[in-house]
Amino acid sequence: MRHWAALFSFVLVLLGTAYHAQAQVVTAGPDSVVVATPATVAIDTTQKKGFKNWSRPAKAAFYSLVVPGLGQAYNKSYWKIPLIYATGAVIGYFIYDNNRQYQGFSKAIRVRFDGDPNTIDQYANQGLYAQGLPNDQGDRNLQRSRDFFRKYRDLDIILGVLAWGLNVMEAHVHAHLKGFDVGDDLSFRLTPGMQQVAHSSSYAAGLTLQINLNR
Repeated sequence: MRHWAALFSFVLVLLGTAYHAQAQVVTAGPDSVVVATPATVAIDTTQKKGFKNWSRPAKAAFYSLVVPGLGQAYNKSYWKIPLIYATGAVIGYFIYDNNRQYQGFSKAIRVRFDGDPNTIDQYANQGLYAQGLPNDQGDRNLQRSRDFFRKYRDLDIILGVLAWGLNVMEAHVHAHLKGFDVGDDLSFRLTPGMQQVAHSSSYAAGLTLQINLNR
């Protein structure tokens, strides 16, 4: 059985060698025949997928993804960078403030309901949050405020992520638009005109749009 396996392997090697040969010549007699075999397809190794070969829009988007505003600097739109960081600063402030308020109300709720009469939270004597109000309104208001600031803190975080994404998208789109031809030979003209009505000899007023493209 092993001999048959060895013989079969040897045949496969011969067939593989014959397949990769470009031609085989039979020289037994005057009627020699050249049997053509498929040529080996050359693989182009010159095309690399490194970062240097990325398109300009892809590079701009990547830069803005890593550092906000860096893609705009790559596009030489420096005036947009202060706007991006001003937007980030405003969103960051609201995230910080809402989280601070949320943490304060959360701590007050933990202290108020810890079962220890010797601990007093910071809102125990403050108006709507005071202890001892009818129907436990102080406790309810404390919980509502905690939930309110937690909700808007989370929304501000989502807004910050969206702003980051818009920063990446803007850099990508601007890099695309910079490749468009906006020279004098590219224009359009809107002029009034007369259009013949289908299946009729009458005419109707209309507008004609003429686009001139650079060739």
